[in-house]
Amino acid sequence: MITEVAILNVKPGLMNEFESQFRKASIILSAARGHRSHELHKCVEEADKYILLVQWDTLTDHRVGFRRSEAFEEWKNLLAPFFDSIPTAEHYVKIKL
Repeated sequence: MITEVAILNVKPGLMNEFESQFRKASIILSAARGHRSHELHKCVEEADKYILLVQWDTLTDHRVGFRRSEAFEEWKNLLAPFFDSIPTAEHYVKIKL
């Protein structure tokens, strides 16, 4: 399993609209092949900053299956107008302790 961590910087003053639109975009993301779960977290110190945590079966499910799909274009079209900058995304694996 892979965890995608995306930093989302939203244009000031558009947080409520972004969160509302994200609820719609969540349906698209949830339907993606390899998607297990996702969470959106709002930064306490910076009101217009969020992190998106997405659990994927594999890196390929995200980078190829979702990112190259029509569903991603729809997802992006819903959310991109709210971004103050291009989101950054990194992928992590859990370390067994």
